[in-house]
Amino acid sequence: MSFANQTAVVTGGSRGIGRAVCLTLARGGANIIFSYAGNTAAAEETVSAVRSLGAACAAVRGDVSQSGCVKELVDTAMEAFGRIDILVNNAGITRDGLLMTMKEPDFDAVVDTNLRGTFLTMKAVSRIMLRQRSGRIVNVSSVVGLHGNAGQVNYAASKAGILGMTKSAAKELASRGITVNAVAPGFIETDMTAELPEEAKSALVRSIPMGTLGRAEDVAAAVAFLSGSEAGYITGQVLGIDGGMGM
Repeated sequence: MSFANQTAVVTGGSRGIGRAVCLTLARGGANIIFSYAGNTAAAEETVSAVRSLGAACAAVRGDVSQSGCVKELVDTAMEAFGRIDILVNNAGITRDGLLMTMKEPDFDAVVDTNLRGTFLTMKAVSRIMLRQRSGRIVNVSSVVGLHGNAGQVNYAASKAGILGMTKSAAKELASRGITVNAVAPGFIETDMTAELPEEAKSALVRSIPMGTLGRAEDVAAAVAFLSGSEAGYITGQVLGIDGGMGM
């Protein structure tokens, strides 16, 4: 896919799925601006990897649940390239715990980053895309947002909320040539899954029809498709990348 002369904004782009998305879009020729929460070393690695592909890249540190951070991210992209063609909302956190014992700050933190952050970024970027009368927005939800998961009521709520926002925004923006879709990854090999005990990881694999965890590159490929010209007549959809878990 060609993204030559296009600018992509990716939230949570320093590691895992976010980094894979940045690299995949950069291979297609896109300029990359991404946000990261605090791991400067990881962010610098992503910037270096993107630039090694011949694409321009810059990183903005901050919390996407705060409108000031979102403004800085968007302003950085506009000052550097004058337009935003692709927005990928990937930034997300977990604070797992059972319903009866979950602390309110843990619920709020997950919803603020995952759901409020997606809302703020879509709101800011959609104004630019409306003036351009074109754009692609891809939101990263989760299989947990579709089916739930014990110990993750906060995460499930945030990811299910993203699906509702995706469909609503798709209806609002479609007439201006802007598509809004979501991907719902299953269990993907990332820093989060790497921390799981082997017994727990084996149990997860047994629940997946394809019998293996997915790769960040699998998600990035789907995001790239939904960001490209080939997906111009697809909007308001949710694409599961889960090895068959959603069947």
